[in-house]
Amino acid sequence: MRIVVVSAGMSVPSSTRILADQLAGAAVGALHGPVEVDVVELRPLAHALADHLLTGFPSGELAEAVELVRHADAMIAVTPVFSASYSGLFKTFFDVLEPDLLSGMPVLIGATAGTARHSLVLEHALRPLFTYLHATVVPTGVFAASEDFGEPGLEARVGRAAGELATLLMGAPRRRARSVEDGFDDPTPFEDLLRGA
Repeated sequence: MRIVVVSAGMSVPSSTRILADQLAGAAVGALHGPVEVDVVELRPLAHALADHLLTGFPSGELAEAVELVRHADAMIAVTPVFSASYSGLFKTFFDVLEPDLLSGMPVLIGATAGTARHSLVLEHALRPLFTYLHATVVPTGVFAASEDFGEPGLEARVGRAAGELATLLMGAPRRRARSVEDGFDDPTPFEDLLRGA
């Protein structure tokens, strides 16, 4: 079982990464079995993401991060809140993934901000993004304002969300890693396409 954790924290250390680590730890505990966790920190990938937008090809560490997503059975995705939504860096990472790469993948969403006023970001920004990408988003998203860290309420939400992710993982067949070539396995002959025109 492989879980990829995507963290878009902008500082070191960041509350976003702290929440991501808490969610990953709780998910591993809820799964009661061998679990491999890979962490993708987006901050060091900012230049590679910009290059990808210009060239259309991932390189270096970004290509490795995409492969981690490709081979994962589930994802934990956590972003800081900027201007009442996910960060641009977070969105750019998901913009450069191949279409349908997240199709059917269980995803646990999380967000951090300085105040609880931003808590609806999970429902008006993150959940629609991952639904559009055809992922299976767990019912409980986890938002953490600065004052939430160390509070039992956050620990309870983390535990509930991780349990839901584990339930999805244990009840679903293992995902087959998608390859770039999957869309070309059985192409329609060109003459058939012309006949249909």
